[in-house]
Amino acid sequence: MPDLSQPAGWLPLVFLLVMGLAILIYVVLDGYDLGLGALLGVADEHDKDIMVASIGPFWDANETWLVLGVGVLLTAFPLAHGVVMGALYLPVAAMLLGLILRGVAFDFRVKAQAHHKPWWNRAFCAGSLIAALAQGYMVGLLVVGFERSAINLFFAAFIGLGLTAGYCLLGAGWLLIKTEGELQIRAARWGWRALWFTAFGVAAVSVATPLLSRAIFDKWFEVPNLFLLAPIPLITAVLFVFAAVVLRRLPAQLARGNHAWVWVPFAATVAIFILAFHGLAYSLFPWIVPQRMDVWQAAAAPGSLAFILVGVVVVLPFIIGYTIFAYRVFWGKATHLEYG
Repeated sequence: MPDLSQPAGWLPLVFLLVMGLAILIYVVLDGYDLGLGALLGVADEHDKDIMVASIGPFWDANETWLVLGVGVLLTAFPLAHGVVMGALYLPVAAMLLGLILRGVAFDFRVKAQAHHKPWWNRAFCAGSLIAALAQGYMVGLLVVGFERSAINLFFAAFIGLGLTAGYCLLGAGWLLIKTEGELQIRAARWGWRALWFTAFGVAAVSVATPLLSRAIFDKWFEVPNLFLLAPIPLITAVLFVFAAVVLRRLPAQLARGNHAWVWVPFAATVAIFILAFHGLAYSLFPWIVPQRMDVWQAAAAPGSLAFILVGVVVVLPFIIGYTIFAYRVFWGKATHLEYG
């Protein structure tokens, strides 16, 4: 490990932290609207407008964090960017196709004639599913170090399904907070089903990651690390159980007009994603390309990083500020869309 008192030592860590923060915020914020888009496929036709209205002020801005994360990877870690983008060319292309499709569908469904609107709803759902599956597939390939054996490709596909379920769980939790009536009750049932697939996905990553290498296994299971890190899986399991209990009881509770605890599934899922991200980051650090390239080997020259850092220090507070402002202004229950 380089001398952390020198710019060449600490600057790459700063940018790794910024990139990790951007990806985590993206997964949470765009995750719920991707999940909600996927849930359009099982929603009643009369509920789809209010579902879309609940993410209307937020969904496009949420993708800013993806741009920031990829931008940091490109500018601060150019060697890793080439390797990662080369290894993930097809799933990245699929993700971009999905994001473009859902963006076009979101705008066109507003102006579409009544008989065309269901097709744009299906396009929005399809785009959300493609993007979510592609992102999960990329996470799976990252965990296995981009090795494309049959079992690794199966594992990556399974993680794609698990992350999509996690996004659906976030989307259902968002609907529980933003909607009322029958749609809110249905959201609780959707969340209950998605919870179990999400749990399987988290468990698969948790089991597979230590098996990736002896070094990662030792980081988790050597004493005293075993005891220091034990709270991560234990708290994750408790959160899954807590969310399951609440989701199981919410339909009957909401039918009686009791809206207590509707925020719990969303909050618990966000906490689960944070813990899972923390565990994965701990497992892979300091590798930015697992077992091939660490963060210092991939970093740009210290002078370049110092120049880029000035831009990050200026831009990042603005992104955080307008994100908080938007959620504060548009907080509250979603209402039916009206098109003039």
